[in-house]
Formats: sequence, C-alpha cells, structure tokens
Amino acid sequence: MFCITTQGPKRKEPMKVSFTTGSFLCSLVWIAGIAGCKAGKPGGLEKSVITGIKHEVTIGGKDWKNPVPDTPDSQKEGAEHFQHHCQICHGLDGQNTGVPFAAKMSPPVADLSSKDVQEYSDGQLKWIIENGIGPSGMPGWKGIVEDDEMWKMVRYMRHLPPKGSLGAPAIFKEEAEEHEAAEHEHGAAGHQHGDEKKPHTHTHTH
Repeated sequence: MFCITTQGPKRKEPMKVSFTTGSFLCSLVWIAGIAGCKAGKPGGLEKSVITGIKHEVTIGGKDWKNPVPDTPDSQKEGAEHFQHHCQICHGLDGQNTGVPFAAKMSPPVADLSSKDVQEYSDGQLKWIIENGIGPSGMPGWKGIVEDDEMWKMVRYMRHLPPKGSLGAPAIFKEEAEEHEAAEHEHGAAGHQHGDEKKPHTHTHTH
C-alpha cells in the first residue's frame, strides 16, 4: 500500500500471512519473481494476483484505537513525519504528485486518498506503517518511527490536502530542472554547431 523512502528500515522478521490455497501461494511466488525483474504496469494475471493479495494478506490492528487526538496540531505533526519518511514514493500530498515512477511500479504506488486505503481503520493503517506489506514494496518502520509519530501520520492521512496543492518533492523538482537545463545546453550547442557548418553563400559583384 505504501512504498520505500530514502531512509531504509532495519531488518525485521517476515510478515505473517495466510493463504486459502497452495495454488495462490505458487502464483504469488511466480508474480513476485516477475515484479522483481522489471518495473511496469501490471498485466491481467498480475492484477488478478494483486487483487488476491489484498484479500488474503492478513492486516492486523483492526481494533486498535488511535490514542492521538484528531486536532490541527496532530495533523500538522503527522504531515511533517509523513513528508520526511514517505514523500519519495507518495509525494508530499500522499497522492503521488510529482513522483515519476509511481504509476510504473508493479503494483503501482498507492494513492493514499483512494477508497481502498481510506477504508482501512486507523489501527490497520498504523499496522501497515509499522509492519509493511512485502508484496507491495512497502517496508515496515518499526524501531525507526515512534508509535506516537505513526499515529500522527495516520491523522495526516485522514486529512490529506488537495492533490497537487503541495507540488512535487524537492528532489524530483531538482532532477527535472537539471534535466531541462541539460537539454537546453545541448540544444544551444547543437544550434551553434549548425551555424558553423553552414556553407559560405556570399557572392561578390564585379
């Protein structure tokens, strides 16, 4: 549901999952191999397996209650923690704004404002932040992000700003500007070389 950031999490025990059939597990292993080889939009079979993952992976924390009051201050603090740890994949607004690879991942990086994500309880969202979801590329942040910070991040996720309102993460802005500058320099150099190669066309009068 979520994705990696610049600060990688420490090693942790594998997430416990339950599957209804052995064939589903075989399909999951096969699709994980495909996803590991290349990034791309999921095909029909991948989508089917990904849908199965959503239904079969056990997400804990359903009955956990958020102990952090839902106030503007807690939402602001949650935004700061979220934007520090999660902006690389989810953008500043939690909706992947300015993240060039978000739609190209397999599965794509989740839009946290989507119905699928917002239907999780606060406890489930906190559980996902804490433990991660392996098949999606989302790491667990247990031992790196404090419990209180996770709960505040959940508060922010419940009050995400309008899509695009915060712009792109600075790192992607800088990359885009550098790319644009390089293209401009290349174009200017090409134009200059083109002028130098033009044949002499001046005619003399007698």
